[in-house]
Amino acid sequence: MAYSVAVLFLACVTTLLRGLEASPCPPLPVPSNATEFSCSSPSLQEFPTGFPEGTLLISVEFTNISQIGADALVGLHKLQELHLSNNKLRSLPGGLFRDLPDLAALDLTRNLLEDLPPGIFQNSRALRQLSLHENQLATLRPSWFHPLRQLDMLDLSHNQFKDVPPFCFGRLANLTNLDLSFNFLCTLAPQILEGLPRLEKLVLEGNHLRSIVDGAFQGVPSLKFLFLQNNTLASLPAGLFEPLNHLTLLDVSHNKLASFAAKFSRQATELGLDLSGNPWACDCRMNALVTWLKRYSVSLWAEKETICASPKYLEGQVVTSLAPGKFGSC
Repeated sequence: MAYSVAVLFLACVTTLLRGLEASPCPPLPVPSNATEFSCSSPSLQEFPTGFPEGTLLISVEFTNISQIGADALVGLHKLQELHLSNNKLRSLPGGLFRDLPDLAALDLTRNLLEDLPPGIFQNSRALRQLSLHENQLATLRPSWFHPLRQLDMLDLSHNQFKDVPPFCFGRLANLTNLDLSFNFLCTLAPQILEGLPRLEKLVLEGNHLRSIVDGAFQGVPSLKFLFLQNNTLASLPAGLFEPLNHLTLLDVSHNKLASFAAKFSRQATELGLDLSGNPWACDCRMNALVTWLKRYSVSLWAEKETICASPKYLEGQVVTSLAPGKFGSC
């Protein structure tokens, strides 16, 4: 299953670009009616110039550009989309986006960015989609996100973040998709997700999560899709998911869980779970879980990969194949 927000974002971008008859860049000579420009030449080492004032979309991707001047986008007041993925950018000047009041989509995927100026998005209040996927960012700065009140999608996956400052996303009231996957996060506390009332999809796959603090999801009541797979979680607080009335899919596969006694909201009536790849103890607790799954018709993803690790005589058995009397004692 493709869970990555980055994949979703790039798919949308690809669909959009297919429908464009973009002019090449640098735009020489400039077609009189051109508003979109695209170039992806590996030989390009400097950001193009000469874009007309009416430009709506610029795509400069798959090039050898390693830097961009602070005035590179000056005068492009109508620009709505800027795609700078798959370049060699190591830094961005603080005022780069100061002249782009209508910028709604910014893609910086797969560059070499190690940091961003604190106020780089100070004038980017129209921004709705921001992808910083696959860079080398190690520190999250709350000041990046404070002006972005309209942001809907934020992809921070495949970076080097070890923690998230408290209330870092606290002003992103319109955010629906947040991807923090494949970083180095070790724990998840309630303050990290404060201020995200509309968040529907949270991706935390492939971190180093060892624990999640009880109440961590109280600030995201609209959450529908939660991905916690490929971490090192050995236990979860019983009431962790209970505040999530709209939860539709929970993936905790490939962790270190031996038992699962989580409670869910009675309003979460269409729930799917992926419990595969964990070392399940098939005792009375697992018996209770299987009984609950069947009683409420909960969809179990990767059911045949959800198997017993103990006791020894049940090792390798599919947990849902066991009759009630076959489970071990607690």
